[in-house]
Amino acid sequence: MSQPFEDRHEPDARLAALLAEIAACRICRDTPLGGPEKALPHEPRPVCTASSRASVLIAGQAPGTRVHASGRPFTDPSGDRLRDWLGVSEAQFYDPDNFAVVPMGFCFPGLDAKGSDLPPRRECAPAWRDRLMAAMPQIKLILVIGQYAHAWHLGPLRRKTLTETVQEWRSILSASEADCPVMPLPHPSWRNSGWIRKNPWFEAELLPELKRRISVLVSSQ
Repeated sequence: MSQPFEDRHEPDARLAALLAEIAACRICRDTPLGGPEKALPHEPRPVCTASSRASVLIAGQAPGTRVHASGRPFTDPSGDRLRDWLGVSEAQFYDPDNFAVVPMGFCFPGLDAKGSDLPPRRECAPAWRDRLMAAMPQIKLILVIGQYAHAWHLGPLRRKTLTETVQEWRSILSASEADCPVMPLPHPSWRNSGWIRKNPWFEAELLPELKRRISVLVSSQ
């Protein structure tokens, strides 16, 4: 017997209400950790794509300058590389039936003195992450990208360094399989090209398994 119309759409309504709260969030600007001098140096523009239908969750770091301008996740060279790693098209990537993209910090954190992105804002994940994860129980694979996502999602499964953590991808997948499989990845930034060259096992061993899992979970377009 099918559920009543209202029941079938209630999860979407709850998630839409939560996303509306996130879109209006100003905690890193108005009540930042560390006091007013630590406030976000520009107006907030949260970038988060959550879906009650997506089968894959991408847990990244925080938007960069291009994503801050576009308001859409991974509209930059890092996104091109990530889609190549996944073996998906742009249409597949931005289809809410396939992927949810929920970074550790929803707003571009600004740049440091050397012109590099600052770490994700510390206010963001404690305020929103548990609620968002609870609103997406249908997720079947979580991709954790970079050290900040590793720290939040992996807990004791995280190793001392990013390299050691990603090297242990098989044991991390196995340990998390009963709940929801989690696969650790480095950030797809082109600044990490040297890391990829130094660690050939990443392309030879991890990426084929990643593509295999994604091909099972993601609809073709």
